[in-house]
Amino acid sequence: MIVRHSALHLILVLVMSFIAVEQPVAAETSSRITETTLPNGLKIVVIPDHRAPVVSHVIWYKVGAADEPRGKSGIAHFLEHLMFKGTAEVPEGQFSYIVARNGGTENAFTSYDFTAYHESVARDRLELVMRLEADRMTNLIMSEQDVEAERQVILEERRMRVDNDPAAVLGEQVRATQFYVHPYGWPVIGWEHEIEALTYQDIVDFYRRHYAPNNAVLVVAGDITAEELRPLAERYYGAIPAAEVPERLRPEEPPQRAARRVVLEDARAAQPSLSISYLAPSYNHGNETDAYALEVLAEVLAGSSTSRLYSELVVGQGVAVSAGAWYNGDSLDDGRFGFWIMPAIDVDIDDAEAALVAEIDRLLADGITEAGLERVKQRIRADLVYARDSVAGIAHWYGSRLTTGMTVEEIGDWPDRIEAVTVDQVNAAARRVIVDDTSVTGVLLPAAIGQGT
Repeated sequence: MIVRHSALHLILVLVMSFIAVEQPVAAETSSRITETTLPNGLKIVVIPDHRAPVVSHVIWYKVGAADEPRGKSGIAHFLEHLMFKGTAEVPEGQFSYIVARNGGTENAFTSYDFTAYHESVARDRLELVMRLEADRMTNLIMSEQDVEAERQVILEERRMRVDNDPAAVLGEQVRATQFYVHPYGWPVIGWEHEIEALTYQDIVDFYRRHYAPNNAVLVVAGDITAEELRPLAERYYGAIPAAEVPERLRPEEPPQRAARRVVLEDARAAQPSLSISYLAPSYNHGNETDAYALEVLAEVLAGSSTSRLYSELVVGQGVAVSAGAWYNGDSLDDGRFGFWIMPAIDVDIDDAEAALVAEIDRLLADGITEAGLERVKQRIRADLVYARDSVAGIAHWYGSRLTTGMTVEEIGDWPDRIEAVTVDQVNAAARRVIVDDTSVTGVLLPAAIGQGT
């Protein structure tokens, strides 16, 4: 995921950004959510929370890096940058200034499956940001000079966030190795040579094909009701005509039948580290029951400082300074499940890998326990209470999943479905997913000065 003015959120195998999984709102909150669709196809989801006079307004486009034409990686992220160039009504540089002048915050981010633009403002400024977002949905103005200037910004972003970070370089290479044909194998920010080759017309065409109300979801959370929001949405978004949006056609991964290993030696690496990742079903692709079970499994293995892998490899054996597991099941297509370990000082990377593999083998042989499962469920239930404190978090939880195939009902039922997961389901999912044939092992090794990249 790419965030404007913030860190580059690639799915790195050595810095697992999915460890702290954002939790959904509780079931009682989801029961108050309303969903409607305007005649032009714009889906609107309202999540009321009247504890404070603030709202989070997020427009989600159902297009991301995995929807880019082959050979043109980076377009979705490139366009995200250019969306701030302005319109006839709101000149360049004014969008962010207007939001800030009215006491709000704004940002945007691109993932493989969606691109989102969000603002958090006081309730009485909601109409303002709706007008701003609706305006740039179809009225964006950009020139060839704008494209060239932003290209240099993005290339510098890539150099800073990827090329200068050995873990990010390795993560990119592991992902490219994990997927044979699916576009999840190329980086959200794009390959450098393809960013350099993108043309003004490429980006204009991408904008016109994908930015339309019938390819978007508007999520508004906070001090607002559906009855109050509907006339505003009709006023600002309702007049925008629907467009012919291309179907999301993506290649299926062929059967994977060989374990792979990627090793990067780099003098800039502070310490060695290792990860092992596997293809896995997501909530929207493959065995749905396994997806919920894998979510629980990741929590059992790495959800806290008392989790299984940390307790055994860091506290018990002392072979690592960090160890854990992660699951990415929120994608439209295949997900991934993985493990990582950073060896303790004076512990050889091969010995750390052997210890991690031994724990994986023990997991597959013995499975998790009822006690371990219940501890995780208690922790998730507690997390749900805190999740309701952030209207922005709730809006992001719903929007990201609505753009990747889930329904409002399925999202609201998430806590109940997690609660229903059994030990047998978790153990069966682990044995189906953690198999050598789909695995990629990524190894980062410090190189002596003068060696490596």
